[in-house]
Amino acid sequence: MGATNPNIDSAEAELIVRACEGDKEAFYSLVRPCERAAYSAAAAILNNSEEAEEAVQEAVLKALSHLSGFRGEAKFSTWLVKITINEARLRLRKDRRHLYESFDEQVKSEDGDYIPKDFADWREIPSEVLQRKELREALERAIASLPLKYREVLILRDVQQLRIEETAQILGITEGSVKTRLLRARLQLRDALAPGIDGSWCTGKPEYQKVRPW
Repeated sequence: MGATNPNIDSAEAELIVRACEGDKEAFYSLVRPCERAAYSAAAAILNNSEEAEEAVQEAVLKALSHLSGFRGEAKFSTWLVKITINEARLRLRKDRRHLYESFDEQVKSEDGDYIPKDFADWREIPSEVLQRKELREALERAIASLPLKYREVLILRDVQQLRIEETAQILGITEGSVKTRLLRARLQLRDALAPGIDGSWCTGKPEYQKVRPW
């Protein structure tokens, strides 16, 4: 890993060198700024806070043990989040417990792609409503109900605000796929949230009880 690599700055490169030489504090200086992003990514996949924390801890240990092989092709934070996502996916495959179904009955096209519902009364959500606890909880449940490939993109782009290029690197997909999945994720969120504008989040419509926030 060269310090001149354009993907990382000199300060990060120095910390990596020190960490590879056994400086644990340097390593944790690398990890601390991206712990929240790693946790959010794991939580989006696992929908379980405890498992997400364990996935992050395992990812951090793996990053430490493989740091000498870090080539600097992406920022350290991007690399760690990618390791975390891989760890979370591994845990998800091993988990035989019931997985929560996605909201309502989603309509799909002949090739399996999601088709958004046509809500005639869809409108922008008033800003003051966004402060309501019911909406925040409904949003968490709606995100948790998204199919995994859409949920991952939404969390990385809209929640963590990573660049399209970084998101593509982390997920191992093309930038075009990132844009397509993000659009479909947003449409599915719209369809999940639109019925609740009338206050149904408060009354507990069945579709919002199928999933839980992480």
